[in-house]
Amino acid sequence: MPTLVLGSGIVGTAAAWDLVRRGHDVAVADADIDVARSAAAISGANAISIDAEDTTNLLSELDRFAVVVAAVPYRYGLSVATAALTTETHYIDFGGNPTVVASQKRLHDQAVDASVMIVPDCGLAPGLANVLAEDLIASSSPGVIDSIQIRVGALPQEPAGALGYQLAFNPAGLINEYAEPCEIIRDGEYTIVEPLTRFEEVEWEGWGPLEAFSTAGGTSTMPIRHVGRVRSLEYKTLRYPGHGIVFRSLLEMGMFDEPQRLIGATAMSPREVLLDALDRTMPRGAPDVVLVRVWRDNAGARTTLQLADTERDGFSALARTTAFPATALADLIVRGLVDRPGVLTMSEAVHASELLPELEDVSIVVETY
Repeated sequence: MPTLVLGSGIVGTAAAWDLVRRGHDVAVADADIDVARSAAAISGANAISIDAEDTTNLLSELDRFAVVVAAVPYRYGLSVATAALTTETHYIDFGGNPTVVASQKRLHDQAVDASVMIVPDCGLAPGLANVLAEDLIASSSPGVIDSIQIRVGALPQEPAGALGYQLAFNPAGLINEYAEPCEIIRDGEYTIVEPLTRFEEVEWEGWGPLEAFSTAGGTSTMPIRHVGRVRSLEYKTLRYPGHGIVFRSLLEMGMFDEPQRLIGATAMSPREVLLDALDRTMPRGAPDVVLVRVWRDNAGARTTLQLADTERDGFSALARTTAFPATALADLIVRGLVDRPGVLTMSEAVHASELLPELEDVSIVVETY
């Protein structure tokens, strides 16, 4: 079946490669056809031009595809999902913004009626990490679970600069995670906490010591759905020590603010200044590692699911662990092995027993402790 990858960045490029590997007839699209051609050349996909901001263009193109994997910024999530629903095209995106996901959720009844799957939050976290967390909840004994914890980090293999970090994707996505409220379950209640807080030290053999702190989006819809089932549920991002306090300081100074203000004769927002500085100065391209640790504490016993992934086949660890869970799900949908119409986040749409075997061929392997 014909499959569309909308967006030709590092994640879209990896997604197209994996879908071609899985036997799909793939088109990779970008508003800039030359960018699409560069991405398509890596995988052998076809390159086409689609402007995600042009609804007419979207509708005319989506009608030709069974499924679209949207690797575009989250601000397009609702418009592209709506267009896909109109053309009865299954839709997958990488999500990460709870407000956008909530707006997509309002399309649920229409998607059910159209027998279409609209699946946001299909990357690493939210995405694969939440599928693992859902598996720990589903496999637990009846009653209230003491704790479900999720820790995820995409890091340079060697700390880079004072922040110990490198840019692996658009810095706007990074600041979104660091700026928005964080949804958790605490003491059995759905709760919002501030980002860049709740610091803890983390040991990880071969990669530690690390720090973890609250960031937005990583819990997906889990805190709302599991109140009453889980006493404590939380997502934190992993970084090398010292990273989080720098960005917390920038937040407190107002550098994440989006309203523009006059600086001399120029109108700009503090966030624009910060994003420009990050884009110009942060290192890129060094070997990376993705670390995922999800665990369940209950009745004095702990069960841990863990993943450490590094670059392979010309793709960074972050590109692999973000793109390949989504492409595995797209493949399952096209093959009819996952058929759950409606608007469901990844952790609602697919079970670990369905998804994890599909990742073994690309050497993404989760271990149990």
